[in-house]
Amino acid sequence: MSRSGRRGRLAPCLRRAAAVALLLGVAVACHGEVPASEAPPGAASAPSSAASSEGPARYGLGRPASAARVAALDLDVNPLGTGLPPGRGTAVEGAVTYAQKCAACHGARGEGLGPYPRLVGRTPRDGFAFGTDARLVKTVGNYWSHSTTLYDYVRRAMPLTAPGSLTPDEVYGLVAHLLAENGIVARDAVMDARTLPAVRMPARDHFVPDERRGGRDFR
Repeated sequence: MSRSGRRGRLAPCLRRAAAVALLLGVAVACHGEVPASEAPPGAASAPSSAASSEGPARYGLGRPASAARVAALDLDVNPLGTGLPPGRGTAVEGAVTYAQKCAACHGARGEGLGPYPRLVGRTPRDGFAFGTDARLVKTVGNYWSHSTTLYDYVRRAMPLTAPGSLTPDEVYGLVAHLLAENGIVARDAVMDARTLPAVRMPARDHFVPDERRGGRDFR
């Protein structure tokens, strides 16, 4: 057989050997050693130790979670209003905050601009045709099931450029403004930790508790 023929037959074997060597090199880099059964002939095995198999006691990442840090992140508000902070706000006050910090994305009347969602709208005012009519837009007035969710979301995530920067009074005012714009509360209504959970959203009856437990009962 000619040299070129032998080289042609050896080429696939050499490629496979190179691939194995590359994989073994990755394994060594990730794990620090390769089992003797997988190491190529003549390769020196890396020393094993309890430290390398168990990993370091500490990775030097993060910092201790102080009580103050945890409290600053513990902001959830449930449908009953648990978690709402002291404060108050009206639609008139909220309109000022909205114009300053929200209208640039959501429009002067909550109509939504570009990729940012529409917030105001009661169509459909009756029924719940979502999922059957793609033209319908989910707004605070026709889709949100709990008024407290509006407070929770605005408090955590808005405005987009500085989430979490609003004071409790500003959030209460914004919530009052959005609820009034959607025709859910009167424009002179005062929103606080007592009155906000009592607001019944138009879409409330279209949602049911999630009682799924998994397994055969999952639905």
